[in-house]
Amino acid sequence: MIVTKNIHKYYGDVEVLKGLDLEIKKGEIVAIVGPSGAGKTTLLQILGTLDKPLKEQDFEISINNKSLKNLTDKQLSEFRNQHIGFIFQFHQLLPEFTALENVCIPAFIAKKPKKEAEKRAKELLEFLGLSHRINHKPSELSGGEQQRVAVARALINNPSVILADEPSGNLDSESAKNLHELFFKLRDEFGQTFVLVTHNLELADMADRKLTMKDGKIV
Repeated sequence: MIVTKNIHKYYGDVEVLKGLDLEIKKGEIVAIVGPSGAGKTTLLQILGTLDKPLKEQDFEISINNKSLKNLTDKQLSEFRNQHIGFIFQFHQLLPEFTALENVCIPAFIAKKPKKEAEKRAKELLEFLGLSHRINHKPSELSGGEQQRVAVARALINNPSVILADEPSGNLDSESAKNLHELFFKLRDEFGQTFVLVTHNLELADMADRKLTMKDGKIV
């Protein structure tokens, strides 16, 4: 499902990723842990095509048997929209839009008809227990509800991979527990592959595999 080989990344003179190799199977939930500065978020951004490895190194990165190495920025953007869902610590919902409208945005970017996008968004919000909140704006939702809207948004285009960066880092313990359990429910329901960067050891221990990063490598 996800294969990377020899991923290097520099920020200035600092080598953040040092020839990193990774392989993740379809339907697997993998947690990546490690100290701050280990390169976890950088790795996630590269997996999500939001950033690129050092071109001078002979590297490989593929998702769903599709090599991303030589794609143009436009092709990467299209691939990201169709195949990758993102969940962030801070939900990044647009405050002027309702829950339903926020969830629909990636579908509209993919040029899906409004009726089709809204139908799918309503199904997801109902699945996530938010059918009664679809017309509420983010400021009218609790932290846990906002994060579930963000999860629905990540799922709207039926991506193969969900990448989550500290997804429960901004939630109280009960909301965090509910979110963690939700990931496994989603995997069982929709078959997605999850890559979670987290400092939450409870979540990491629930995953199928826990990988530890240190100094730009998986140890």
